Amino acid sequence: MRSVFASLFLVLLLQQQLRAQPENPVILFRSEDAGNGGCYRIPALITAADGSLIAAADQRNGSCGDLRWNDDINIVVRRSFDGGHNWSEMATVVDYPAGRSASDPSMILDVTTETIFLFFNFMDHDKGEKNYQLRYICSHDHGSSWSEAVDITDALSPPEWQRHFMFISSGHGIQTRDGMLLHTLVNLEKGLYLFGSKDHGKSWQLMTNALLPGDESKVVELHNGNWLVNSRVNGTGKRHTHRTYNEGADWISQADDALPDPGCNAGLIVYPMEDGQEALLFSNAADSSERQNLTLSISFDGGQSWHTRQSIWQGAAAYSDIAILPDGSLGLVFEKGDYREIAYVKIRKEILFGQ
Repeated sequence: MRSVFASLFLVLLLQQQLRAQPENPVILFRSEDAGNGGCYRIPALITAADGSLIAAADQRNGSCGDLRWNDDINIVVRRSFDGGHNWSEMATVVDYPAGRSASDPSMILDVTTETIFLFFNFMDHDKGEKNYQLRYICSHDHGSSWSEAVDITDALSPPEWQRHFMFISSGHGIQTRDGMLLHTLVNLEKGLYLFGSKDHGKSWQLMTNALLPGDESKVVELHNGNWLVNSRVNGTGKRHTHRTYNEGADWISQADDALPDPGCNAGLIVYPMEDGQEALLFSNAADSSERQNLTLSISFDGGQSWHTRQSIWQGAAAYSDIAILPDGSLGLVFEKGDYREIAYVKIRKEILFGQ
């Protein structure tokens, strides 16, 4: 009888341990498949209006260099219709001839029109000027097909920025409750900016207040209508936050000692709770100096304090992005290893909130 109870206890303990872990990572893009010294980098993830998932990434050909140093980068996507268990074959959605590159995908879903905007940064290396351009494509059918590229460089950058090192942050932007599409743009010579559209993408405007210090960032709208920007800042070993109570007219900026960071892009999203409250979920390489220890953190007070919820990958890891699935689970994509793989993991709701 004793052995029966002991066995039952072990089974229950094992079940509890299994519930406390996310699912095993699914490899979406493997750099060795790129060949010729290339790699896949810079993941982005979004849940479409029909509940399907779209994961996007850079396909860097010839080398793993960033946009400024690689003249052949495409944007590729994979889709899932079952919460990330199975994925479509890779499809190329932005592909310019060699000599012109597209990089750093990010997406916004307009829930009103069900349009997905996929932003990217563009450079024409054949001209030899190293000028950054800002473009997007869009899908009206949940990612099945995509439009031709639209250039929004002139709308978002003053003429004096022409030769500046500028780029739209990879990952995702948001739509506010009043319908505005909102995203972040980095000018390494000027600072971090927000930009947006109030007419469902027909026109785009840059907001004039620069946030300092700031680099690749994520913006969210809190339940009280305030905006919070969480930013990478190189060389400090931690994240920085910027808050506005009047839609960007004024900002309060500070370092966040609770979020160690080596200088790397991260994921941030608002998770609506059943009681009308909200949680903030944040994913990053939680180390002050090395790109490793991909960790999910949670805040129940609008980012004033943070609690580590889940270690996703303890080894080398870098950029990540997150999306909420229709069943309340969290989907997470991240660079796993030394830029050798881009992986997806699903984290169930009961793990997120300790149920």
